[in-house]
Amino acid sequence: MAEFANHSIYITGGASGIGSAVAQAFAREGANITILDKSAKGLEEIKSLLGNQVQCIEGDVTVYEDHAKAVRKAVDAYGKLDVFIANAGVFDGFAKFENVTSEAMSDAYDILMNINVKGYFNGAKASLPELRKTAGNMIFTVSGAGFYPDGGGVWYTASKHAQIGLMKQLAFEVAPEIRVNAVAPGGTLTALNVIPPLKSFVKEIDNETKAKSIKRRNPLQIAMDSEDHVGPYLLLASKKSRAITGEVISSDGGLAVRGLG
Repeated sequence: MAEFANHSIYITGGASGIGSAVAQAFAREGANITILDKSAKGLEEIKSLLGNQVQCIEGDVTVYEDHAKAVRKAVDAYGKLDVFIANAGVFDGFAKFENVTSEAMSDAYDILMNINVKGYFNGAKASLPELRKTAGNMIFTVSGAGFYPDGGGVWYTASKHAQIGLMKQLAFEVAPEIRVNAVAPGGTLTALNVIPPLKSFVKEIDNETKAKSIKRRNPLQIAMDSEDHVGPYLLLASKKSRAITGEVISSDGGLAVRGLG
């Protein structure tokens, strides 16, 4: 029997990138998926791939009511909620703080922190009552930028530190019924969106250049695809990790052992 047969999993930002790969991985293991995402096109694509195993909701992670609607639909369709995966996020394109105008700095803060941090708060809050009923768990997509500098600019780095802080405090508060953990992907070849206020302050690079840069930064010298990260999510959602909470699994090619090289 598939490991997650009849499990109900709610994922934000599941219509593309790592979120889509994770949704597909859980579906292969028998789970039913509810996805909240802003991309109508992306939702159509994931629906065509997963069929009746997924229900797609077009919405905004910064709006609490959209999460509440997604949780209700998950419970109505599948009878329960077992796992919440907070994954939707945006990027600052490595914009340099000194170069950004004060107006753009403020706008960037509001947009990026609302999506990357408030979106996680909202999803966790909306999911919590149903996860208590199932002794379920939450999994956050964080980043090496939550530990090390130069995984992004100051906005992205600050948001990833905040996500880890939220995860750890929640893990403490909602135990013993619910486990809360995180996965920290390293540089990955996805279309992570640079927020509009910062686009004029960053230089776009092609995927080949990006891949070379990623390979240089990690000891395994790999440029990761979204599918490279699905394993930790499957582990953390399973009963095999019932003794793990408040932890981050890094899936980053070994950044922690990089040293000064």
